[in-house]
Amino acid sequence: MNLSDLRSVNRVPDSSFVAGVVLADGVAVSPSPEGLKSLMAALVQRRSGEEFPSAVKEAVRSLLKRGGFKPSGRNKPASEYLAQAAREGRFPFINNLVDVNNLLSLETGLPISLLDLRSFGTGSGTAPAAVLRYGTAGEKYVFNPAGQEIDLEGLLCVGSERALLGNPVKDSMAGKLKDDTRAVLGVIYGTLDCEPGRGMAAHVERFAALLKEFGGAGETKTSVLRLGP
Repeated sequence: MNLSDLRSVNRVPDSSFVAGVVLADGVAVSPSPEGLKSLMAALVQRRSGEEFPSAVKEAVRSLLKRGGFKPSGRNKPASEYLAQAAREGRFPFINNLVDVNNLLSLETGLPISLLDLRSFGTGSGTAPAAVLRYGTAGEKYVFNPAGQEIDLEGLLCVGSERALLGNPVKDSMAGKLKDDTRAVLGVIYGTLDCEPGRGMAAHVERFAALLKEFGGAGETKTSVLRLGP
């Protein structure tokens, strides 16, 4: 799939919602290089002595609640898990692409999905699309190798026209990166009710730059989606 073939569509009826979308081709999954490890270690060390910014936490939770979802307990935003892990000295280091995702999330306080572009398919008769919308009654997907499912009703999600693949809490097994992933789609979920959300254009450009520097991306495409002007 060429990056120009994929459309990004916002169907979330919330004027405060803003998403940064990055497409990157030519990536390769590998252990994180030393430069990325150093950035991660320095940020984790800095965050280890800080409380999660309450204004950002509440703004992101409020964003997720508007569709009827309850972002608490095991269903709290992934960005909160990362901040807590940094404070508790158990921050996960996975691979270069996931570490780029987690670095940016820990920097901004915003949850991010990073998905294998192949999971969006090729469409049927029309150009394939990455669609942002609320999950509906009965929609679920498996999010871990044990086969556990998350109920997507009322939850802000991203997916193809046929199936949901990611959200600010847990991404699907179907959309997660594989060893042979070569192209990815990233979504930064934000809200204009907090400062990081208002800086979305800069965040998504940084996402693309990090994927080029540490993920091997040869081509990237970015966009910022929201309702209204």
